Amino acid sequence: MRVTAAVARDEGQPFMLEELELDQPRPDEVLVEVHVVGLCRTDISLRDQWMRIPLPAVLGHEGAGVVARVGADVTKVRPGDKVVMTFGSCGRCRYCESGHPAYCIELLERNVSGSRPDGTNALHCDEERDEMHGFFISQSSFATHAIASERSIVRVADDTDLEKAGPIGCGIQTGAGAVINRLRPEAGSAIAVFGVGAVGMASVMAARLVGCSKIIAVDVQPDRLDLARELGATHLIDAGRVNPISAIQTMTDGGVAYTVETTAVPEVARQAVYSLAPLGTCAILGLGPAGAELSIDMTNLLLPGRTVTGVTWGDSRPDGLIPQLLELHGQGRFPVDRLIDTYSLMDINQAVEDLEAGKCLKAVLKPCPLPARGISAADQESRAGRVRTSAMVSDRWPQSA
Repeated sequence: MRVTAAVARDEGQPFMLEELELDQPRPDEVLVEVHVVGLCRTDISLRDQWMRIPLPAVLGHEGAGVVARVGADVTKVRPGDKVVMTFGSCGRCRYCESGHPAYCIELLERNVSGSRPDGTNALHCDEERDEMHGFFISQSSFATHAIASERSIVRVADDTDLEKAGPIGCGIQTGAGAVINRLRPEAGSAIAVFGVGAVGMASVMAARLVGCSKIIAVDVQPDRLDLARELGATHLIDAGRVNPISAIQTMTDGGVAYTVETTAVPEVARQAVYSLAPLGTCAILGLGPAGAELSIDMTNLLLPGRTVTGVTWGDSRPDGLIPQLLELHGQGRFPVDRLIDTYSLMDINQAVEDLEAGKCLKAVLKPCPLPARGISAADQESRAGRVRTSAMVSDRWPQSA
């Protein structure tokens, strides 16, 4: 079938809208009509090759929509079901079987290899064009339709507002899950969140849900700090004006029990670790350039019992956490809608520009078919001209996810 997709063709260059051919689902796959897809900084980072993936590729990994067709072996969903798409996992390794699919042994092959684990792809260019890579995070949802693995599909309630559901598949799940699943702070404890972009805001909201009494939001953008207060932060630190380590130690009498680091900036991660009290834990969530290193004092920082842990996809079991967060949203206790600005898929490059300029926290794209005439080269060039290439590290932290 013919689909419209936003294609990353060259490193650091704007996405291009193209018509591609999409195969029908295999026995263990699902064809989803994509109604919305969140734009995540990971999409931008991989387009810019912070982690080497084969290009050209269709990215997008926060898709939500309606099942159009299922493979012969699929039992989880049926046509007409509303679904959220998330990361893929094998379901049979020791990590999947123990409830930690985000650390699946086949995680890379199933999510960032540029193809299915067997090397094939469901997306194809016209015969005269080059190979197209897909199956990104087991979905490639920057398109009107996507082929997803059954394990990467989460069925949601029929009355779900999909516009709010898409981002939960990655960024929101990551921020909330890091608090709920990995840190598990005690009621009444103190936590600091470094970088309150969409992921950090999800951590703030989750910290309020689990009963943290002191929730410290750290950022350099005053408007984000103001929103963080509305969403649950009890204290705000403008890291562009004060030293966050000193400020946190002063307001907590020596440091917090937990920190969440979302920026992928090594110096900010160092601040997050140095803000911990003895026995405290720092969760590192941000995706930085390959080779980024964190330098800390092992004797004075780690021997007093501090822990630094990486967290992928919130250490989540998606079939449980995603519906839970959507239910909490419906109750008004997890207002993810406060983070979202909506764009057409045709305006993906404008969304990238706005996200990188700090004009929006979470861009959600609505795929639509190409006009009958297609998109002219002049229009493509005009759209491309408005987009900046992502900097490897922001001049002013945080590069919040």
